[in-house]
Amino acid sequence: MFDKDDIGRRAQENANLIWNAANSLFGAFKPHEYGLVILPMCVIKRFNDCLLSTHQAVIETNEKYKTMGQLKASFLKRASGYQFYNVSKFTFDTLKADPENIDDNFDDYLHGFSDNVLDILNRMNFFAQIDRMKEAKVLYQVIVDFSGEDLDMSPSRISTVDMGYIFENLVRRFSESYDEEAGSHFTSRDIIYLMCDLLLVNAELAEDEDGVHCTVYDMAMGTSQMLTCMEERITDKFRGADVQKFGQEINPFTMGIAEADMLIRGGDPDNMKFGDTLSDDQFTGYKFDFVISNPPFGIDWKREAASVEKENKLGEAGRFAPGLPQKSDGQMLFLLNGISKLKADTGKMAIIQNGSSLFNGDAGSGPSEIRRYILEHDWLDAIVQLPTDSFYNTGIPTYVWIIDKTKPQRNPGKVLLINASACYVTRRKAIGNKRVDISDECRATIVEAYRAYKNGTFGTEDRICRCIVKESTDFGYKKITIERPLRDAEHNPILKKGCVQADSKLRDTENVPLTVNTDDYFRHEVLPYVPDAWIDRQKTKIGYEIPMASYFYSYQAPESSEEIVKRINVLEEEITGAVNALFHKEG
Repeated sequence: MFDKDDIGRRAQENANLIWNAANSLFGAFKPHEYGLVILPMCVIKRFNDCLLSTHQAVIETNEKYKTMGQLKASFLKRASGYQFYNVSKFTFDTLKADPENIDDNFDDYLHGFSDNVLDILNRMNFFAQIDRMKEAKVLYQVIVDFSGEDLDMSPSRISTVDMGYIFENLVRRFSESYDEEAGSHFTSRDIIYLMCDLLLVNAELAEDEDGVHCTVYDMAMGTSQMLTCMEERITDKFRGADVQKFGQEINPFTMGIAEADMLIRGGDPDNMKFGDTLSDDQFTGYKFDFVISNPPFGIDWKREAASVEKENKLGEAGRFAPGLPQKSDGQMLFLLNGISKLKADTGKMAIIQNGSSLFNGDAGSGPSEIRRYILEHDWLDAIVQLPTDSFYNTGIPTYVWIIDKTKPQRNPGKVLLINASACYVTRRKAIGNKRVDISDECRATIVEAYRAYKNGTFGTEDRICRCIVKESTDFGYKKITIERPLRDAEHNPILKKGCVQADSKLRDTENVPLTVNTDDYFRHEVLPYVPDAWIDRQKTKIGYEIPMASYFYSYQAPESSEEIVKRINVLEEEITGAVNALFHKEG
């Protein structure tokens, strides 16, 4: 068993050394652009050092099977001992030895890599950065920097686990350098670990003679850190577990980082797919044990509208059968996509949403119908309100929705609401909008609250969680239409075919809780005020909303008039004293 604290310390030290190579980029690149060079160079140098011991064998194998075209790739991988290889005669050592020809030699070296590495470099737009380095005459010095003895990244010096942490550290630095843009592809580990630990509460994974097996999917994987952290948590809990990771990402640069991270950690990136999850689903027909994701919110889906609307018309054969949200915000489409990817009766998802998913949309609207679909299937297990200022690119309230296909057997008809907005520690230094962290202690408190699944408070007074268990039906309501008669000049109701005609100008609606009898409500809340009214039952619609703020609202008594007067008197005295002192000084 490895010591994570020790790994973290080593990762920090090595990442510092690697990032120091950015000094050679000064002037040619802006500081926030350093990662565009440092990240791919780190990938290349790691691969270079991994392949050194088998370099000659790969060269000989390439020559031996040169007439076999693409078929020789499997032989080259076998010769290299990895899922990648390089058939160029150059290495970092020989590149460094020939500064006069560095431009051509480095091109030859890079194009000697296997297609999967070239795909990564292309996604990261690294060849454009090489042109910038050539033009600025800094390419050779960067290669020299990465060739230093203290940047030896061979497996004998840096293990796969250590290298994964080093690369993650570099990714985080690059993300943080972008401040407000970081959250679009990087979620901090404190949030990710909370989501992972919530997912593993009550988790029962399939096991056979070969051990525990499970699958994890992230539909907006960014740099794939959620998948990596989930694998880490699962293997901590289930020793020797086989965790298969799947992800899709639309941003080519972060997709390249994700693929590189997978190769660096010794895995196969084939399960990572590029493309738009909403309009170009790369995992049609797949079902997963876990889904974990922080999809974009506040981003419109007009670009994907034609594909999404077409799939919506497929009904239950598609992912978006319940309804479609407004085109200005597609986050609930990701919510539906995640649900469609869960294994029947066993799958579980943790997904981040902003507040609009709780209440946007009237009865019968797309958002309301999506909430209705989830709640009437009894899949919503819990919602956790996170502290504000938890993310790099937004300070608005955010929530973790826990969708659990096993929930109907464990907590039938119930939903746990957890207000963890006060369960955090303040950062010494803000990064973008991120001013708070969910510490280990805070995370343990939130997980304990979820596991307990009951009304009450958890944690300490200054880091507290408040919990309320509600019935699923508590979130539902009937929107009834109240009609009143259309009257003539003498104020008599106008009849048509013996039926009283409704006056559209007097039409009104009422939201009646699902748990309340409609006729009783109408009799007590409407008729006493408009005795000639009636309900148009054909227009009744069912709606669902989750008003978390109102459930956790705590009345604060206003300051008494006596206290207000006292404060005013004190202020008057202070102002009078200041004015007197000023005039006395001038006099």
